[in-house]
Order: sequence, then structure tokens, then C-alpha cells
Amino acid sequence: MEINGVAHIFITAGDFEASRAFYRKLLPFLGLKPVLDAGNTYYCVGGRTGFAVRAPNAEHEGERFVQNRVGLHHVCWRVREREEVDELYEFLKSIDAKIVHEPKDDDWAPGYYSVLFEDPDGVRLEVNYVPGQGLLAPGSSGHIGAPL
Repeated sequence: MEINGVAHIFITAGDFEASRAFYRKLLPFLGLKPVLDAGNTYYCVGGRTGFAVRAPNAEHEGERFVQNRVGLHHVCWRVREREEVDELYEFLKSIDAKIVHEPKDDDWAPGYYSVLFEDPDGVRLEVNYVPGQGLLAPGSSGHIGAPL
């Protein structure tokens, strides 16, 4: 068996309205098309995957993401051109996104170039460009994605 990509990712927001407003800007900019925007879910598809943000259960409203707790660490999307990372960076600044690191080269793989940012709940998001197949560099730590 060999999987054919990630079907979808769902995250739960502590502040659903702020997160939905953020993802309504970000996801279409990344080329994902909204397919559900109702009630407690905002869901987009594109690039052979889906991404959704959902409202939390009442007892978790207002909580923030903690990156190194059990569960999600970060989400990384890949783009086809290095310049797209720079284009996204300019877009992120225009919507006042919290930038963790500006576009930079990294040694995760030959040609690895990325920008790292956060959604309103502090969920770490990354967009990277890696030329070719994007395989990890020989002797790397085996992690996929930029060091956080």
C-alpha cells in the first residue's frame, strides 16, 4: 500500500470566529476553495487535500494551542516556486499575521526555503519550497519541516 497524500486536516480553534476570519483570507490565497462555511466549520479543499477549522466544545472556548503538547505540532504546505514563499510572506504581513520567522533557507533538505507563522490561536503554520522531490538532506535529523 502507498497513500496518495493527506485527505484532510481538521483543527479546533479556541476562538473560532477569529480563526475563521483568518482562514477565510489565508486558505483561498493558498489556492484552496471553500466548500463549507456554516455553523461551526470552515472547510476548504485544494492541492489534493482539505483543511478545516472547527469551533471547540464549550468547555474549551478561549483556550490556546500549545505546540509541544501531545497532538499537532505544526502544519506545513508546500509550494512549487521559491518566489511563492516570498509572495505569501508579503500577504501575511498585509493581514497582520504573527510571523515566527521570515522567509529563510534551512538545511532540512537541499534548497529548503520557508516562512513560519501562527493562526490566531497560536497554531504554527509553515509554507515551504523544496526543489525536486523534496527529499531530506543526507545526514539530516529526519524531521520534515523547519525547526521550531
